[in-house]
Amino acid sequence: MRAQRLLVFGGIALIAGGMLFGDIFAVFVLHQNGGETGAALLAATKAVAAQNPAAVKETFARIGGLLEDRGTKVDTHVHMADAGYLALLLALVQPYVAFSPGRKKFLAKLFLVGGVLLPIGIFLIHYVGLAYSPSSVIGWASILADSAGALMIVALFGEAWGLLNYFRSRPAVESELPQDRSWESRVLLSGGTVLVLLGFLYGAWYAGVNLYEQEAREAKIFSTMLDSAVANSSAAAESVNAYGMLAAEKAVEIAAHSHIIEFGLLAILLSFIQPYVFLRDVWKRRWVMLLLAGSVILPIFVLLELRFGLIAGGIADIGGVMVIVALVGMLVGILRYSGSLDVRAGGLS
Repeated sequence: MRAQRLLVFGGIALIAGGMLFGDIFAVFVLHQNGGETGAALLAATKAVAAQNPAAVKETFARIGGLLEDRGTKVDTHVHMADAGYLALLLALVQPYVAFSPGRKKFLAKLFLVGGVLLPIGIFLIHYVGLAYSPSSVIGWASILADSAGALMIVALFGEAWGLLNYFRSRPAVESELPQDRSWESRVLLSGGTVLVLLGFLYGAWYAGVNLYEQEAREAKIFSTMLDSAVANSSAAAESVNAYGMLAAEKAVEIAAHSHIIEFGLLAILLSFIQPYVFLRDVWKRRWVMLLLAGSVILPIFVLLELRFGLIAGGIADIGGVMVIVALVGMLVGILRYSGSLDVRAGGLS
């Protein structure tokens, strides 16, 4: 398998894996973690009212652990998917990387190994901590994640050097991706562009209408929470609940904005690799429509979670599953394409 096909296959696999992890996290961890964080924050206000500094310190340590747990899982999801996006982008520029096929394949493998190990290391940070670490500030999981990131950086520098060589000498290089003006490519390209545009428009609206109001509300809630805790007032519990609702409101609005843009970029990248999806036209169109439908359903129903609760959350998860299924379908087509090339090569030999 050449570097170009290896990056296409690995990129789609990383994106599908990152989305699957994100769906599992949203169903089994996210809401439970938020509830535990809110309960710990309420316990901290009660400890302040009771003038118990030891309990306050212990409670905030617990809050820190909960936030680390949530943060590392979100980062695992994001880094795995983003590594996939980068792999697809690298696949598109392979014709312009002026290296031998063997060296290009080595760089592709190096990048994909880093793309797999980086999210694994990030995921393990919360569980491994500083156990058996030679350092008092960084654990083995962090070392793994940093090393994997270094592998990806080395691979990217190598690709950049190959591009620089191409633009310096303009040698004869392998052919570009097959030119494809099929229905699937055109729909993915136009649909992805619309999704990115909608994401930017929603982000601009959110920044202009909601962002500063939410920041002012957050400062007011914290002020009320501290005053209530000092005065040993029951309003502290109300402030904690208000902060939880505000945090959820910010989270769903930011998630809707980021996901619709990411899905748009994914659709645009996938439009260029459709020649590698060796399936009947009817199946290629089904996967395209399923991917675009899921790309619209997920951010819309993430945004509706505050109004409709778990029902909207469940529908959003279904949208994520639709995108994953479409990616797996395209992945099968890419495997069939690689197999067909191998058969032809065997026949010629």
